[in-house]
Amino acid sequence: MTKFLNGIAGFKKEHRQMLPIIIKRIQMNKRLSGLVLVTLFLAACSTIPTAGTAITNVTVIDAINGSRSHQTVIFHDDEIIAVLPAEEKFLVSETIDGTGKYLIPGLWDFHVHLTYDDRFTETMPAMFLSYGVTSVRDTGGLLNKILPVVSAMRSDTAIAPRVYFAGPLLDGKFVVYDGKSVPEIGVRNATGSEAKAMIAGLKDQGVDFIKVYELVTPTVFHAMVEAANELNLPIDSHVPLSMLASEAGPLVDSIEHLRNIELDCASDSAVLHKKRLELLENTGDLSGYQLRSSLHKIQRMSAIANYSEPRCDQTLAALTATMQVPTLRLNAVTIYPPYERSGWKEAMARTPTSIQDEWYQLESKLRKNQSNQDSTFADWSLFLTGRMHDKGLPIAAGTDTPIGLSVPGYSLHSELEMLVKAGLSPLEALGSATVRPAEYFSLQNELGSIDAGKKADMVLLDKNPLDDIRNTKTIAAVISKGRWLTPAELLPTIQNPAQ
Repeated sequence: MTKFLNGIAGFKKEHRQMLPIIIKRIQMNKRLSGLVLVTLFLAACSTIPTAGTAITNVTVIDAINGSRSHQTVIFHDDEIIAVLPAEEKFLVSETIDGTGKYLIPGLWDFHVHLTYDDRFTETMPAMFLSYGVTSVRDTGGLLNKILPVVSAMRSDTAIAPRVYFAGPLLDGKFVVYDGKSVPEIGVRNATGSEAKAMIAGLKDQGVDFIKVYELVTPTVFHAMVEAANELNLPIDSHVPLSMLASEAGPLVDSIEHLRNIELDCASDSAVLHKKRLELLENTGDLSGYQLRSSLHKIQRMSAIANYSEPRCDQTLAALTATMQVPTLRLNAVTIYPPYERSGWKEAMARTPTSIQDEWYQLESKLRKNQSNQDSTFADWSLFLTGRMHDKGLPIAAGTDTPIGLSVPGYSLHSELEMLVKAGLSPLEALGSATVRPAEYFSLQNELGSIDAGKKADMVLLDKNPLDDIRNTKTIAAVISKGRWLTPAELLPTIQNPAQ
């Protein structure tokens, strides 16, 4: 290899200029053999253009490197080959002029439910991609429904985001999402041994992480944590109603919706928690859904009213290593409803007709009652997210789509906007939908930024998202697993999924 590198002086200048690309690939992927590197170099020096696509003279923006203007980004198949100053020469088979445009990493929606509403399931992948969402984390679905969906999305020919899934919500003796009042996406785990067996089975079925839900007991919760750690599975969780956030949070990898943290931030948290444990005995034989809902109704507003900053600072200090997924577009829907956002009607037009009819009727009802909506929890959610950000807690962007008028893909941009309202900078908000999800799955060497050697998931924008985070919706093209797609090309797939 040394002899080869020493011999390149005899090549033409423009051929020698390809050497930085080769060296960069050596640095990024030390597994490449010398023969492969020689082949790459010779291909670069050939009079025939090398395979690959270059986006030229583009401004590259990501949360790792910041903003880099006048860049050329070269990708081939599912890999970014090089990021070069625009003036450097290169040889590729296709060139796209990126002048005046902005290239960001592919976005994640870190909290989705692919099988929550069957009417959405088939068109969801294309809808996500049309809005630049190139990776999703499914946080709850029964295996018999989610496994075929994941398999289809991961097929070589699929036009779909990367997908990571947990299987069902792991609930306790009582199950919230039991298929009665709400869709069935949860399963029962009454004992620690039952929970361990369940998680071992999920691991065998290929889940990427587990999702712990709200009605587990402390005994079952600790059994789940033990089993997941033994099997090297990340743990996603709502804070169990039987526990405090400062107790459960440090043992899991992410917490959703800010749920139940308000109790641990209250000056009378001990009193509220004692009462909660009594109510969890469920002497009235409520369903899991009724039990969970009643506890939220009884205690949430009281806890928020009794907020104690010193107490909350102690709670947040215990959560500094636990990723928070606040789903602000859901929590704050009363003060920032989706139907008042730009692009709402266009987004709705991409949904199935049956969804449109139902959601427009719901929108009409919500508009009539909007002035009567209590915004306490919405304001609290924005405030607490801002406090978490100030305290350095990692924050990831998720939407809970399709729950609560959440159009797949479109709602992720609403979440980014809400995160900025809560106090994140536009660049930090981008990081919440790129870097943080990659870190959760230990994929930061593959995803999250635009660097040589990383996966070819990117979004080309017409406007600068650092000027206004809403500019993430100005999508000119999406690169997913190295495939160049435009929203217009994806629209027929959304509207006619069987074709």
